[in-house]
Amino acid sequence: MALTGLTFEGVLDRDALVPATELLVGLVARPEVAAAWDRESACAGMSVGALTWHLVNQPQRVVELIAAHDPADPRLTTPITADEHYARAEWLEQDLDGPANVGVRERGEQQASAGHDEAVAAARSALAALPGALATAPPALLLPWTGLVLRTDDFLVSRLMEVVVHSDDLAASVGVPVPEFGAATLRPVLTLLTDLAVRRHGQDALVRALARPARAQGAISAL
Repeated sequence: MALTGLTFEGVLDRDALVPATELLVGLVARPEVAAAWDRESACAGMSVGALTWHLVNQPQRVVELIAAHDPADPRLTTPITADEHYARAEWLEQDLDGPANVGVRERGEQQASAGHDEAVAAARSALAALPGALATAPPALLLPWTGLVLRTDDFLVSRLMEVVVHSDDLAASVGVPVPEFGAATLRPVLTLLTDLAVRRHGQDALVRALARPARAQGAISAL
């Protein structure tokens, strides 16, 4: 079962990305992260340093895509919906050894060689650039790694989801508290994760896991 037509256009508080990134910066800058840099993280096969950089890449990508936007680009076609974007996501259909997921880990490890201080600086730079980028964001953005067009609000929610999920991963990896994100961040992220969980496991599995645990049938991971 799939819930179709999901979009956050016009309902997302885009400014939520700023305090979410502030929390990201605080987490990334912790000395526990630096101390564990070369150890394996809570994400199998990925070092703490690689996971940290993958987290930092999320606000960076927002700034970069908005700056690179060209309204005359012929590839700017009708945007797809958020649910369609994830339906086409190769990494969701692959296991940890699939090409898309291996590529994420390899890029993270390459970036991790720059070290902890560079990751902190990059996170702070992205945070400083975010307000200006969000103020000039177009209605839709081309995602060059897929060639698809996504509404800007839907793209931003996809980055918020990455920030929330991987902040939890990083905090668990180094034994520190998970950042407490605000409602404007969590609500769209939980909506997206719920949609993905229904797509993967069906209505009954999700409803029972949330409301009738005695009849629940195992895990209902969205990812």
